[in-house]
Amino acid sequence: MTSTLKPTLGTIHLWGIAVGLVISGEYFGWSYGWGVAGTLGFLVTTLMVATLYTCFIFSFTELSTAIPHAGGPFAYSRRAFGETGGLIAGMATLVEFVFAPPAIAMAIGAYLNVQYPHLNPKYAAVGAYILFMLLNILGVKLAAMFELVVTVLAVMELLVFMGVVAPGFSMANFVAHGWAGSDHPGVAAVSGIFAAIPFAIWFFLAIEGAAMAAEEARDPKRTIPRAYIGGILTLVVLAVGVMLMAGGAGDWRRLSDINDPLPQAMKMVVGEHSGWMHMLVWIGLFGLIASFHGIILGYSRQFFALARAGYLPAGLAKLSRFQTPHRAIIAGGLIGIVAIFSDGWINLQGMTLTAAMITMAVFGAIVMYVMSMLSLFRLRRTAPELERSFRAPGYPIVPGIALVLALVCLVAMLWFNPVIGGLFVAFMAVGYLYFLMTKKQRARAPRDAMLFGE
Repeated sequence: MTSTLKPTLGTIHLWGIAVGLVISGEYFGWSYGWGVAGTLGFLVTTLMVATLYTCFIFSFTELSTAIPHAGGPFAYSRRAFGETGGLIAGMATLVEFVFAPPAIAMAIGAYLNVQYPHLNPKYAAVGAYILFMLLNILGVKLAAMFELVVTVLAVMELLVFMGVVAPGFSMANFVAHGWAGSDHPGVAAVSGIFAAIPFAIWFFLAIEGAAMAAEEARDPKRTIPRAYIGGILTLVVLAVGVMLMAGGAGDWRRLSDINDPLPQAMKMVVGEHSGWMHMLVWIGLFGLIASFHGIILGYSRQFFALARAGYLPAGLAKLSRFQTPHRAIIAGGLIGIVAIFSDGWINLQGMTLTAAMITMAVFGAIVMYVMSMLSLFRLRRTAPELERSFRAPGYPIVPGIALVLALVCLVAMLWFNPVIGGLFVAFMAVGYLYFLMTKKQRARAPRDAMLFGE
């Protein structure tokens, strides 16, 4: 059976994947940052993280067009730093893309629970896994078209949200108690800014996943840059707009530790029984679905690429008759479902399951960002022959800013989340042990010219 993916995606599909992967971050998750930093502190965190992502995407696009490989960061780091470099980036990306979906699935359950109070959010989350794994198995073109439609609807819904709550917006509401430790701001405010990093990253987490569809893109050297640049601009505008409008709708402290902040913010302005309120709950699901569905596509391609290169069992690289990596799709789904049902018997630093899954996913993302920027610098020196149809603007300053900010975020994450950081290191260590035991498996893997520079 073939292990080659079929190129069928254009610019608009890739934009839909890039934005869709991320857009659930505008619907939930970020408001946990208010709980630790306050609205003003979290705004500072968000602007810092937005700078990181803007510099990162403009730099990452050079890699994704020069090496259009389903492994994305795994392929870039493997080419730059050899097998061990590929392992670090590949495992980190896998952690990011496997642990983000359970958080989103639980948010889908929470949104449905608003309409159906007797529906168990966990069962709704598992149902979402089954439905969207099946859709991904049926073909990438179908999956990408669905992703595009729900992404456009999700963007429109966020604009509707901002428009509906705008009449009730008050800057006084937004700035009230705006800093962590607002009675005695200072050290607490600075500490809160850094503690909130994972929740600001959630605004943009996984946009890099569109690179994992590079092998399925038509003319990736042209379509990927357009999709990424359009995507990051779309997301920055939406993130700042949604956060400001929600925070100014009323007492933001009522929104800081819940999975459905937008419906609750709208309720403050239009009331619980407004038609706008029910529309947001239903159409708002599209934002969660877009990210959930897109990240399933992303994690499956990462499993596929690692397995094809011999870093994971070869069976995960098998393709279905629809030319999709069905075994990889199912494997990630099973891990996610186990994570959902771990809620209640695993307690990580006193966090909710959603906050813990977000934090774990962010650890994977930050390590991957660091490896990707290091790969960019190294490949500029060691592989000048690569065809770079898009070159990082402002090199080396722009990728340097992305690298420095990523390292700052990583240090802050480890400082404020030592338990989850330790668990992340344990996952990476298990991956490394498997790596050491499977050298022959990698030697038998098909030769990949992109990984070996041939």
